[in-house]
Amino acid sequence: MIRIFVDSDACPVKDEVYRVAGRYGLHVFVVSNRMIAVPHSALIEGVVVEAGPDVADDWIAERVLDRDIVITSDIPLAARCVEKGACVLEPKGRLLDSDAIGMALATRNLMTELREVGVMTSNGAAFGKADRSRFLSELDTLVVRMRRPRPPAPMRMVE
Repeated sequence: MIRIFVDSDACPVKDEVYRVAGRYGLHVFVVSNRMIAVPHSALIEGVVVEAGPDVADDWIAERVLDRDIVITSDIPLAARCVEKGACVLEPKGRLLDSDAIGMALATRNLMTELREVGVMTSNGAAFGKADRSRFLSELDTLVVRMRRPRPPAPMRMVE
């Protein structure tokens, strides 16, 4: 059973996650270090963790399983989840899977280094309607793809 984990710190697409999860009957964990409102549903669980750096990230990374979906813009968390077989979707609709996470990490690290030496960097464009629409479409597509059975692994000949 696919589950969805939402790193809810400043996540602008929680309503879209709830809508898709409801359509497919998926359990959602909305993880934060403070109480936030979540819809009353047996499928949606608000999880409040202790305050502190990376506590919510750790909670998610420790529980995520192969074929789960994680919603976050936190690249280090994304890498930890992808390593466990999960797919990660950023709120702007970019999929971070095993093919994309390496470049995302490298870019994040480069931008961090540039900021540390005083180079002004941009955080990108503000979140807008097109981002919300792209996210909704990508999440729906991802859920459909993850629900398909995996093809069996090829058999190896033993000599």
